[in-house]
Amino acid sequence: MHGSSSTSIRYAFGPVLDGRGTVFRLWAPLVETVTLKLCEPERLIAMERHAEGWFEIRVEGVGAGTRYLFVLPDGTEVPDPASRFQPHGVLGPSVICAPEFGWTDGEWTGRRWEEAVIYELHVGTFTAEGTFRAAIDRLDALAALGVTAVEIMPLHAFPGDRGWGYDGVCLYAPHSAYGTPDDFKAFVDAAHARSLMVYLDVVYNHFGPEGNLMPRFMPLLSRRHEGEYGTPLNFDDDNSDPVRRFIIENALYWLETFHCDGLRLDAVHEIPDESETHLLAELSATVKERLGDGRQVHLILENSHNEVGWLDKAQTEVPYDAQWDDDIHHSLHVAVSGEKGGFYEKITEPFDMLTKALSEGFAFQQDEASGGKKPGEPSGHLPPTAFIAFVQNHDQIGNRPDGTRITHFLPPEQARAMATLVFLSPTIPMLFMGEEWAASTRFFYFSDLGENLRDPVRRSREEFLATWNMDVQAPDPFAVSTFERSRLDWSEMTQEPHAAWLDFYRGLIETRRREIVPRLVGIGGHAGKAERIGDTAIDARWRLADGSGLRLLANLGPDPHERNGLDAGRRIWATGNVQAQILGPWSVAVSLDD
Repeated sequence: MHGSSSTSIRYAFGPVLDGRGTVFRLWAPLVETVTLKLCEPERLIAMERHAEGWFEIRVEGVGAGTRYLFVLPDGTEVPDPASRFQPHGVLGPSVICAPEFGWTDGEWTGRRWEEAVIYELHVGTFTAEGTFRAAIDRLDALAALGVTAVEIMPLHAFPGDRGWGYDGVCLYAPHSAYGTPDDFKAFVDAAHARSLMVYLDVVYNHFGPEGNLMPRFMPLLSRRHEGEYGTPLNFDDDNSDPVRRFIIENALYWLETFHCDGLRLDAVHEIPDESETHLLAELSATVKERLGDGRQVHLILENSHNEVGWLDKAQTEVPYDAQWDDDIHHSLHVAVSGEKGGFYEKITEPFDMLTKALSEGFAFQQDEASGGKKPGEPSGHLPPTAFIAFVQNHDQIGNRPDGTRITHFLPPEQARAMATLVFLSPTIPMLFMGEEWAASTRFFYFSDLGENLRDPVRRSREEFLATWNMDVQAPDPFAVSTFERSRLDWSEMTQEPHAAWLDFYRGLIETRRREIVPRLVGIGGHAGKAERIGDTAIDARWRLADGSGLRLLANLGPDPHERNGLDAGRRIWATGNVQAQILGPWSVAVSLDD
């Protein structure tokens, strides 16, 4: 349970207000002196050097709203690595923020993981204003849709005004273009008032290519490892303990100070750590130990290596709750659309792979399904709720050359069949903002990095987008218009065909809430068994926690399919043309054996 207000929790990093002044701390073992610069009025105060490279100074009469910087021996002015707010950009002065806030969620403890129906959104394009406060006005629509959790793309302050958030620099500061820290607290508080959980996407595998001055005074980055997205953090070399603490405290900061209900850790396969205790294990154990008493806190992974250890209590003392499942998405997408470029080059047998993914979670398990093309581990012993499935997410839309959604290039009956399979299987479902009404707007990759980085980024994007083999010209990611074209148009939600799509998604989610969710608590591993029927049909069955059987028959092809037993069990949903023994094209029948 949360208190009605937040008092200052003592973290090693960042300023601490004590009622009469502020304690400033900086870990800077690579320099001999650090000076605190207060901006208004300007004052320079030498900081005291302590053991292990820590500098500290307490200043009377300094409180919320004060702007400050740290000055290195060569005169370089740097913001606080744990700055709570950077309203003047990632290289500007840091601002002290009052920890107090008028929370109204004192009775909120969260929701069980099995109840999760996740709505992924990007704050900057979710509304016309692109702010936390404007997003609050749309929470009623999300509650009416039936989703139970909002997953926000990264908020770590990043260079410029526009971006997806994965090139953050100031990990503790919500991106100022979206509003103040109090604005984000207000968003979370309003979400809790509507029984919506809030998950935050966090990036601990690299820092952005611009604006990171921390390596000048601390050994932040690894000397032992290289990464796909940038140099990884130093989690296993000399002086790595404070770096580990910096990241673990950041996770706690979002969960404690902002009352977030969970985190989604980006690309953890890019977090190398050869320590005795991996950072991921330490993070999950610390979070659950500190916050697990009385609160439902959920930890989600993105892991392209399909490693089951982080999800398995037999291998990780405090396992993560679930992982995004690209195998379900990719195989389903190729089975229905027939696309072979981009993400989908390795999906050679989509129906076989989809059958395996529905049965066991992962299709790629370093066996014959992957042909040695992709790593993975056997996952059938994990419960279906350890996997998050989706028809589309920010990656799968924004990394297409044309930024198109499923409903922009597939007929409605095909998109409806895909959504039915995702939302009425026992895996945890997720949708991307606007999917619920088949938004006409696209979602592109956009950025506001400095001029010196733009051409290299453009070239890298061009090389990747060429793998799609599409005869389209992707918009310039740095053009303001690319960002503006990615904004949702909420006015179309009440117009056809969008209103009909919204009714469809509401029906799916309500059916899941009523029929499936109550049967998921305690579901075990080896619960699913799916088989391919003919060329394009799948018969998937799961034994749920209460002993009942869930059956999903899907014809993901253009021709009718005959199948005995279509009328067996209690039908809870049908998409397309479902008759007694005939499953029409692009049709799905879902039933329960009570």
